[in-house]
Amino acid sequence: MKKMQRKLNLVATLALLVSTSACTEQAEVAATPATDKPTLVVESSVAQTNVAQTSVAQTNFRPQATLQEIMLSVIDPNIDPIWNSISTVSTAEGVEEIRPQTDEDWLTLRNHAITLREVANLLVIPGRKVAHPEVSTSTHHTELHAEAIEALIKAQWPIFIERAHALQDAADLAVKAIDAKDVDRLEEVGGIIEHTCETCHSQFWYPDDKHPGN
Repeated sequence: MKKMQRKLNLVATLALLVSTSACTEQAEVAATPATDKPTLVVESSVAQTNVAQTSVAQTNFRPQATLQEIMLSVIDPNIDPIWNSISTVSTAEGVEEIRPQTDEDWLTLRNHAITLREVANLLVIPGRKVAHPEVSTSTHHTELHAEAIEALIKAQWPIFIERAHALQDAADLAVKAIDAKDVDRLEEVGGIIEHTCETCHSQFWYPDDKHPGN
Protein backbone atom coordinates (compact mmCIF):
# COMPACT_ATOMS: atom_id res chain seq x y z
CA MET A 1 0.00 0.00 0.00
CA LYS A 2 2.84 2.36 0.85
CA LYS A 3 4.57 1.50 -2.44
CA MET A 4 1.40 2.34 -4.33
CA GLN A 5 1.14 5.67 -2.49
CA ARG A 6 4.74 6.55 -3.36
CA LYS A 7 4.06 5.78 -7.05
CA LEU A 8 1.02 8.03 -7.04
CA ASN A 9 3.03 10.82 -5.40
CA LEU A 10 5.79 10.45 -8.03
CA VAL A 11 3.30 10.63 -10.91
CA ALA A 12 1.69 13.71 -9.41
CA THR A 13 5.08 15.39 -9.02
CA LEU A 14 6.04 14.66 -12.65
CA ALA A 15 2.69 16.01 -13.87
CA LEU A 16 3.22 19.19 -11.87
CA LEU A 17 6.71 19.67 -13.36
CA VAL A 18 5.46 19.16 -16.92
CA SER A 19 2.61 21.60 -16.34
CA THR A 20 4.94 24.19 -14.85
CA SER A 21 7.39 23.84 -17.78
CA ALA A 22 4.60 24.28 -20.34
CA CYS A 23 3.31 27.38 -18.59
CA THR A 24 6.81 28.85 -18.49
CA GLU A 25 7.29 28.30 -22.24
CA GLN A 26 3.91 29.87 -22.98
CA ALA A 27 4.79 32.85 -20.83
CA GLU A 28 8.11 33.29 -22.66
CA VAL A 29 6.36 33.14 -26.05
CA ALA A 30 3.76 35.64 -24.89
CA ALA A 31 6.50 37.95 -23.64
CA THR A 32 8.26 37.94 -27.03
CA PRO A 33 7.52 41.18 -28.94
CA ALA A 34 4.92 40.67 -31.67
CA THR A 35 7.13 42.41 -34.22
CA ASP A 36 9.87 39.77 -34.02
CA LYS A 37 8.04 37.07 -35.99
CA PRO A 38 6.91 39.20 -38.97
CA THR A 39 10.44 40.56 -39.27
CA LEU A 40 11.80 37.03 -39.58
CA VAL A 41 9.13 36.14 -42.13
CA VAL A 42 9.82 39.23 -44.22
CA GLU A 43 13.55 38.63 -44.16
CA SER A 44 13.00 35.03 -45.22
CA SER A 45 10.69 36.14 -48.03
CA VAL A 46 13.19 38.70 -49.28
CA ALA A 47 15.96 36.13 -49.20
CA GLN A 48 13.85 33.68 -51.19
CA THR A 49 13.01 36.38 -53.73
CA ASN A 50 16.66 37.27 -54.18
CA VAL A 51 17.55 33.61 -54.66
CA ALA A 52 14.75 33.23 -57.21
CA GLN A 53 15.84 36.31 -59.15
CA THR A 54 19.44 35.12 -59.17
CA SER A 55 18.32 31.73 -60.39
CA VAL A 56 16.29 33.28 -63.21
CA ALA A 57 19.18 35.50 -64.26
CA GLN A 58 21.58 32.59 -64.27
CA THR A 59 19.48 29.92 -65.96
CA ASN A 60 16.69 31.37 -68.09
CA PHE A 61 18.77 33.40 -70.55
CA ARG A 62 21.23 31.74 -72.90
CA PRO A 63 22.44 34.51 -75.25
CA GLN A 64 24.24 33.14 -78.29
CA ALA A 65 23.82 35.79 -80.99
CA THR A 66 26.07 38.82 -80.65
CA LEU A 67 24.85 42.42 -80.64
CA GLN A 68 26.22 42.75 -84.16
CA GLU A 69 24.24 39.72 -85.34
CA ILE A 70 21.05 41.03 -83.73
CA MET A 71 21.50 44.39 -85.44
CA LEU A 72 22.11 42.80 -88.83
CA SER A 73 19.51 40.04 -88.65
CA VAL A 74 16.71 41.57 -86.58
CA ILE A 75 17.00 45.34 -86.19
CA ASP A 76 18.01 46.38 -89.70
CA PRO A 77 15.46 44.19 -91.55
CA ASN A 78 12.66 45.60 -89.40
CA ILE A 79 13.73 49.21 -89.10
CA ASP A 80 14.43 49.82 -92.80
CA PRO A 81 10.85 49.08 -93.95
CA ILE A 82 9.56 51.65 -91.45
CA TRP A 83 11.97 54.29 -92.73
CA ASN A 84 11.28 53.44 -96.37
CA SER A 85 7.50 53.28 -96.03
CA ILE A 86 7.20 57.03 -96.59
CA SER A 87 9.24 58.73 -99.27
CA THR A 88 9.11 60.91 -102.35
CA VAL A 89 10.68 59.57 -105.52
CA SER A 90 11.36 61.64 -108.62
CA THR A 91 11.32 59.73 -111.89
CA ALA A 92 11.12 60.55 -115.60
CA GLU A 93 7.39 60.12 -115.33
CA GLY A 94 7.14 62.59 -112.46
CA VAL A 95 7.10 62.58 -108.68
CA GLU A 96 5.88 59.48 -106.88
CA GLU A 97 4.70 59.66 -103.30
CA ILE A 98 5.25 56.35 -101.51
CA ARG A 99 2.87 55.79 -98.63
CA PRO A 100 1.31 52.78 -96.88
CA GLN A 101 -2.16 52.53 -98.39
CA THR A 102 -3.79 49.14 -98.00
CA ASP A 103 -4.62 47.28 -94.81
CA GLU A 104 -1.96 44.79 -95.78
CA ASP A 105 0.63 47.59 -96.01
CA TRP A 106 -0.22 48.77 -92.52
CA LEU A 107 -0.24 45.24 -91.09
CA THR A 108 3.20 44.54 -92.55
CA LEU A 109 4.53 47.74 -91.02
CA ARG A 110 2.96 46.88 -87.69
CA ASN A 111 4.71 43.52 -87.62
CA HIS A 112 8.03 45.24 -88.26
CA ALA A 113 7.40 47.79 -85.51
CA ILE A 114 6.40 45.15 -82.96
CA THR A 115 9.53 43.14 -83.69
CA LEU A 116 11.64 46.27 -83.34
CA ARG A 117 9.95 47.13 -80.05
CA GLU A 118 10.66 43.70 -78.56
CA VAL A 119 14.22 43.37 -79.83
CA ALA A 120 15.25 46.03 -77.32
CA ASN A 121 14.86 43.36 -74.65
CA LEU A 122 17.40 41.17 -76.44
CA LEU A 123 19.96 43.95 -76.34
CA VAL A 124 20.03 44.13 -72.54
CA ILE A 125 20.39 40.44 -71.71
CA PRO A 126 23.54 40.22 -69.56
CA GLY A 127 26.47 38.31 -70.99
CA ARG A 128 25.82 39.01 -74.66
CA LYS A 129 29.00 39.64 -76.65
CA VAL A 130 29.31 42.57 -79.04
CA ALA A 131 30.78 40.45 -81.82
CA HIS A 132 32.54 37.16 -82.41
CA PRO A 133 36.32 37.32 -81.93
CA GLU A 134 37.11 36.91 -85.63
CA VAL A 135 34.53 39.46 -86.81
CA SER A 136 35.21 43.19 -87.13
CA THR A 137 32.53 45.69 -86.17
CA SER A 138 34.40 48.63 -87.66
CA THR A 139 33.02 50.15 -90.86
CA HIS A 140 34.81 53.46 -90.39
CA HIS A 141 38.16 54.44 -88.90
CA THR A 142 36.53 56.25 -85.97
CA GLU A 143 34.60 53.21 -84.78
CA LEU A 144 35.93 51.22 -81.87
CA HIS A 145 36.75 47.53 -82.07
CA ALA A 146 34.43 45.01 -80.45
CA GLU A 147 36.49 44.66 -77.27
CA ALA A 148 36.49 48.41 -76.65
CA ILE A 149 32.75 48.68 -77.34
CA GLU A 150 32.08 45.85 -74.93
CA ALA A 151 34.22 47.51 -72.25
CA LEU A 152 32.28 50.76 -72.66
CA ILE A 153 28.95 48.96 -72.39
CA LYS A 154 30.02 47.17 -69.21
CA ALA A 155 31.33 50.39 -67.69
CA GLN A 156 28.13 52.28 -68.53
CA TRP A 157 25.62 49.44 -68.33
CA PRO A 158 22.75 51.49 -66.80
CA ILE A 159 23.08 54.05 -69.60
CA PHE A 160 23.17 51.30 -72.23
CA ILE A 161 19.90 49.97 -70.79
CA GLU A 162 18.41 53.47 -71.05
CA ARG A 163 19.43 53.63 -74.71
CA ALA A 164 17.80 50.27 -75.41
CA HIS A 165 14.63 51.39 -73.62
CA ALA A 166 14.63 54.58 -75.69
CA LEU A 167 14.61 52.43 -78.84
CA GLN A 168 11.73 50.43 -77.40
CA ASP A 169 9.78 53.61 -76.60
CA ALA A 170 10.38 54.97 -80.11
CA ALA A 171 9.22 51.70 -81.67
CA ASP A 172 6.11 51.84 -79.50
CA LEU A 173 5.36 55.28 -80.94
CA ALA A 174 5.63 53.70 -84.37
CA VAL A 175 3.12 50.99 -83.43
CA LYS A 176 0.67 53.65 -82.24
CA ALA A 177 1.10 55.74 -85.40
CA ILE A 178 0.57 52.64 -87.52
CA ASP A 179 -2.55 51.64 -85.58
CA ALA A 180 -3.90 55.15 -86.22
CA LYS A 181 -2.79 54.94 -89.89
CA ASP A 182 -1.26 58.37 -89.37
CA VAL A 183 1.28 58.86 -92.16
CA ASP A 184 2.57 62.20 -90.90
CA ARG A 185 3.10 60.89 -87.38
CA LEU A 186 4.82 57.75 -88.68
CA GLU A 187 7.21 59.89 -90.70
CA GLU A 188 7.96 61.95 -87.58
CA VAL A 189 8.51 58.81 -85.49
CA GLY A 190 10.92 57.50 -88.11
CA GLY A 191 13.12 60.49 -87.32
CA ILE A 192 12.84 59.78 -83.59
CA ILE A 193 13.96 56.18 -84.15
CA GLU A 194 16.92 57.35 -86.23
CA HIS A 195 17.96 59.84 -83.55
CA THR A 196 17.67 57.14 -80.87
CA CYS A 197 19.93 54.76 -82.80
CA GLU A 198 22.46 57.49 -83.50
CA THR A 199 22.58 58.52 -79.84
CA CYS A 200 23.47 54.98 -78.75
CA HIS A 201 26.00 54.38 -81.53
CA SER A 202 27.73 57.71 -80.99
CA GLN A 203 28.18 56.89 -77.32
CA PHE A 204 29.33 53.28 -77.56
CA TRP A 205 30.48 52.57 -81.13
CA TYR A 206 32.21 55.80 -82.12
CA PRO A 207 32.37 58.09 -79.05
CA ASP A 208 35.15 60.20 -80.58
CA ASP A 209 33.20 60.99 -83.73
CA LYS A 210 29.44 61.35 -83.76
CA HIS A 211 29.28 61.25 -87.55
CA PRO A 212 31.50 58.42 -88.83
CA GLY A 213 30.28 58.88 -92.38
CA ASN A 214 31.89 62.31 -92.67
